[in-house]
Amino acid sequence: MRPARPAQRLLRHATGALGATGNYLWSGWGSIASIGLFLAAWDMTAGHLGELILPRPLEALARLQQLLADGQAWPEIAVTARRALAGFALSVGIGSLLGLLAGLSVTASMTARPLVTLLVGMPPIAWLILALLWFGAGDGTPVFTVFIACFPIIFVGAMQGTRSLDGQLRELARAFRLPPWMRLTDVILPHVVSYLFPAWISALGMSWKIVVMAELLSTEDGIGAALAVSRSHLDTAASMAWIVALVGSLLAIEYLLLEPVKRRVESWREFASSSS
Repeated sequence: MRPARPAQRLLRHATGALGATGNYLWSGWGSIASIGLFLAAWDMTAGHLGELILPRPLEALARLQQLLADGQAWPEIAVTARRALAGFALSVGIGSLLGLLAGLSVTASMTARPLVTLLVGMPPIAWLILALLWFGAGDGTPVFTVFIACFPIIFVGAMQGTRSLDGQLRELARAFRLPPWMRLTDVILPHVVSYLFPAWISALGMSWKIVVMAELLSTEDGIGAALAVSRSHLDTAASMAWIVALVGSLLAIEYLLLEPVKRRVESWREFASSSS
């Protein structure tokens, strides 16, 4: 019976990989179906309200295609994406590191709790006003507003992930005298990422909303500024086209950038489930 054990393990690994691939494809079809239902509801609502209030999806997509073909949309999308990703990257780097360090110490966690509550309770518009006073009209205002609004979400995710780590795993790592770097990469981080990725995705969505609000009030370029122009011209179709461009770029970054990284980092879960 012993020679058959490697074959059984190989079969388990293959079955687990096929199951994970099937789940991923099924979740993709579910996402497409939800988008289709949303577009159908949008089209029905637009039919009742009228094109002046809410244009149909095909009209908004046609207007977006026209903006892309004229070369007006790409620079604005690029500017907004650059600002949103800059603030998001700063919040991910600093928030993850500080949250990880705070989770390793009970004293640091208790000290950081009121500060995190203060940051979470502070509305983004208040940070935007302060950023305008500090940085003026430019890239600094939207980038800082995105960073300070997303930072507490990522900080709490990293801290909670570190605090919820099983103490027996830490003791096992100490018993085997693992180096600090190996203890961090092989014991702590695989557990913390299960808390970090939901926080990152939530912060990513928030960064796009906040950067558009900041551009609407503080800059002369970007999707937010383009929305301000279309609003002043009462051009509802152009406004919806810019919103579609914003949501489309957000979905592209989430599913083309974050989702593959998530599957790569969390591959240890599939290995653990298939080997158990």
